[in-house]
Amino acid sequence: MEDMLFYDRMQFAFTITFHYLFPQLTMGLSLMIVYFKWKFLRTKIDKYNDAAKFWMKIFALNFAMGVVTGIPMEFQFGTNWAKFSELTGGIIGQTLAMEGMFSFFLESSFLGLFLFGEKLMGQKLHFLTGFLVFLGSWASGYLIIATHSWMQHPVGYEILENGKFVLNNFGALFSNPWLLPSYLHNQLASVITASFVVAAIGAFYLLSNKHSEFGKLFVKTGVIFGLISSVLVAFPTGDWTAKNVVKHQPVTFAAMEGIFETEDKGSEIILIGQPDTENKKLDNKIAVPNVLSFLTYQRWDAKIKGLNEFDESIYPTNIPGLYYSYHIMVGLGTIFIALMLLASIQLLRKKLYKTKWILWSLMFMLPFPYIANTTGWYTAELGRQPWLVYNLLRTADGISPTVSSGNTLFTLLGFIGLYLLLGLLFLMLAGKIINKGPETTKQI
Repeated sequence: MEDMLFYDRMQFAFTITFHYLFPQLTMGLSLMIVYFKWKFLRTKIDKYNDAAKFWMKIFALNFAMGVVTGIPMEFQFGTNWAKFSELTGGIIGQTLAMEGMFSFFLESSFLGLFLFGEKLMGQKLHFLTGFLVFLGSWASGYLIIATHSWMQHPVGYEILENGKFVLNNFGALFSNPWLLPSYLHNQLASVITASFVVAAIGAFYLLSNKHSEFGKLFVKTGVIFGLISSVLVAFPTGDWTAKNVVKHQPVTFAAMEGIFETEDKGSEIILIGQPDTENKKLDNKIAVPNVLSFLTYQRWDAKIKGLNEFDESIYPTNIPGLYYSYHIMVGLGTIFIALMLLASIQLLRKKLYKTKWILWSLMFMLPFPYIANTTGWYTAELGRQPWLVYNLLRTADGISPTVSSGNTLFTLLGFIGLYLLLGLLFLMLAGKIINKGPETTKQI
C-alpha cells in the first residue's frame, strides 16, 4: 500500500511539474503580448507589432506542449486516483470541466486567429484576438486554482452517506477565501517567468550583437514587468497567501517556517537552517528575532504556534521538503527583486544596454523563475499533506486500489523517457525561433 501511494504521488508530481513549465510562461507572456500589440496601436511603430508576433510564436509552442503534457494528468484522476475522483468528482469536476470547455477553447481558437488572421482582420481585431488569448489563459489559471483552493480549504459542500462530496453552494467555490490571494500570487509569479524569459532573450541579442533594436525592447520591457511583478508577488499577494496559511493551516505554517517550538515572546524568522525532524530542531540556524511575528501579525511579540502544539498525525508528511521548498521560493524571490531593481536603475540612467554584467545576469537567471514557481507549488502541495482535501480526505484514501505499484512505476518510467524527448524537441524548436529572431514587416 505504501509503495502504491509513493509511486502514484511520484508519477503525478513528475507529470505536473513538467507540465507546469509551459503554462507558467504562456500566462505571463500573454499579458506582455497584449502590451506589445497595444503599444503598436498607440504609436504605430512596427517593432512593437513585430515583437507581439514573435512572442506569440513562442506562446504557441508552449501552448502546444502544455496541451500534450496536460492530457495525461486528466487520465491519472481515473487511473491512479479513482477513489478521489469518485468521492470529490461532483465538485472538482465542475471547475475542471469549465476550464476545458470555456478557457481552453477560448484560448486555442483565438490563438489561431492571432497567428494567421492579421491581414484579414486588421489591427484592431488582431489586438482583440490577442486580448482574448490572454483572457482565456488567465481564466484557465483561475479555474484550476479554484479547484486547488477547494482542496486546500473546502467550502460549499456536504458529505452524503456513501462518503461522496456534493456541492450545495456553487458560489462558494468562487468566494473561497483561499482563491483570490492564491490566484493573484500565481499569476504574478507567471509574469515573473515571462519577464525573465523576455529580458534574457533580449540580453542574448544585445550580447551577441544581433537584432539589437529588439534586444533593447525586450530587455526594457522584461525589466519593467519583472520589477513590478517581483515586488507584487512578495507583497501584498505573498503576504496575503501566507496569512491564509496561518489562519487555516497553522501546522503547515509552522513546518514551512521551521518553528518546532512555540515562542511566547515572538517568533524569529529563519534565514538559514536545516530541519532535524527526529530531534525537532533546526541545525546551524541563522535567524532574526521577532521578525516573523511582526510580518504575520504586525506585532513584535505575537505568538505563533510551533509544531509541538499539534498532534503528529496531522504533521505534513515531508517537513524537510516543505521547509526547503518554501525557503528556496522566498530566497529566489528576493534575488529577483534585487536584480530587477538594479537593472531598472541602470535603465533610468540609460546605461543598462551597455552594462554587460547585468545583461549576463539576466541571461543566467532565465531558469530560476521556473525553479521558484515549482518550489512554490511544492510548498502548497507538500503543505496540504497528508490530505487530498484538507482535514476531510487523506491522500492514502484517494488512490486506485486495483492499480499495482508495478504498473504505476512502469508508466512513470515511460513518461520520463517520453517527456525527455518532448523537452529536447521543445528546446530545438524554441532555439530555432529565437535564433532566427523577430521578422520585421511593414505596417499593414
